[in-house]
Amino acid sequence: MLKTIYLLLVFLAFGNGIAQQSTASPQVSTFELEAPQLKTTKKIWVYLPKNYSASAKKYPVIYMHDAQNLFDAKTSYVGEWNIDETLDSINAQVIVIGIEHGGEKRIDELTPFPHPKYAGGKADTYLDFIVKTLKPKVDATYRTKTNAKNTAIMGSSLGGLVSFYAALKYPDVFGKVGCLSPSFWFNRNEINDLMAKTEKFNTKIYFLCGDNEGDADVIPDMEKVEKWVNTKRCECKKLNKKVIIKGGQHNEKLWRENFKKAYLWLF
Repeated sequence: MLKTIYLLLVFLAFGNGIAQQSTASPQVSTFELEAPQLKTTKKIWVYLPKNYSASAKKYPVIYMHDAQNLFDAKTSYVGEWNIDETLDSINAQVIVIGIEHGGEKRIDELTPFPHPKYAGGKADTYLDFIVKTLKPKVDATYRTKTNAKNTAIMGSSLGGLVSFYAALKYPDVFGKVGCLSPSFWFNRNEINDLMAKTEKFNTKIYFLCGDNEGDADVIPDMEKVEKWVNTKRCECKKLNKKVIIKGGQHNEKLWRENFKKAYLWLF
């Protein structure tokens, strides 16, 4: 029952936005891109640094899921992350690419393996779109640093799950991961099996969750993954960080208030 309520709330939280005035900054734009892997067209949101047009430099890139909730209160259901305002406030030198979720197909896109009760499990095609269609388009259109060291992927909930999976599947593409409130419970056994088969893991990764997310498994699941990550490299390299927020709940407020620290640590 808890999982059913959880997934219903997730669907509502990432559903159609409440009509109101746009809050996106001038640095934010959108474009549409054919996604042959997904047999659809994806709306892509782009955040550029404030000084982008006045410089000739290249920038690292963060790919983020659920773009409807990242930049604009008009398109978010329960509040935006304020990604643009946050990055503007610290004069961040980074490009953010937000990928809109597929509505009723969100669970399919953001889960690596099918769940016996909730189905899903088509993240391979979603990531194939990001790596083989979207990233080449972004790199050809904007001044980007294209190597893994300067390419991050970040998301929350199922977006946290698929971001970690992306690091396992494409270690040469994504060198940094923001893994916020990851829903490892959805594919717990499969992720554990995949980790057992993974010999190397050099990705820099930021784990975050709250201690009041409504799911008793979120902290032990995240800590188990973090412990595995620590077995793959010396902790002295400081390539991963775990943060548990007291009172933090599974919502945009938690992710909005902690995005800046995650960004600053990753970059």
